[in-house]
Amino acid sequence: MNSPDDDLVHADLAPPMDAVAANEGAPPSTALFSGDSGELPLETRRALVQLLAGPALDGRRHAKLWPVLLRDELAVRRHLAELFLELVIDRDTQVAFTRQADTGDLEVPLLLRRAQLTFIDSVLVLYLRQRLTQADAHGERAVVALDEMVDNLTLYERAASTDRAGFAKRVHASVEKVKKHNILQKIRASEDRYEISPTLKLLFSAEEIQTLTALYQRMAAGESVKQQPLAADDEEDDA
Repeated sequence: MNSPDDDLVHADLAPPMDAVAANEGAPPSTALFSGDSGELPLETRRALVQLLAGPALDGRRHAKLWPVLLRDELAVRRHLAELFLELVIDRDTQVAFTRQADTGDLEVPLLLRRAQLTFIDSVLVLYLRQRLTQADAHGERAVVALDEMVDNLTLYERAASTDRAGFAKRVHASVEKVKKHNILQKIRASEDRYEISPTLKLLFSAEEIQTLTALYQRMAAGESVKQQPLAADDEEDDA
């Protein structure tokens, strides 16, 4: 038989029923705003949003978010997987971005669409990729001027167009497109000089680069070959 003291101890340990009811549905300790049911800390959420907004999380441009991403990499990967996305990280160049996960035969909605690049876009990307590789080999920043890009693309003018004015317009449109996606980042205090983002090294496979480089070299030499533009994951359709 329990003593009165035992009953008193048990009564003291049991939480009041009104306190239990008040805690039901309470937001988690990581809640940042009213109605917030998220579990990630503020800075981790910022890193996740930057990855989804794209085109990349760059350790140099996002110096505060880079260590957060590395610290909470598993949690970020888990949340991206919920959207059928995977995280790509290059620790050497401090660049990370998302791409569609390889889901095999499983039918899933696509958050990122495969953006088809035009022939001129592809040639420009290949040129920038080569410049980036050369700069890395010498331990330098990959910097390129507008007139250099235009001169390089002129080699392919015959394959792309017979209208010189129209071709020049397409070249400048391609430059604007890669600027839009932050592959080219304008250098301060310069009108026409840009730094090539290291993200470019991760966007296309080595096989794609090698195949198209050989193909476009033949085209520049005057051979008649079928154009095969590149394609890349993107958050929106390109015109």
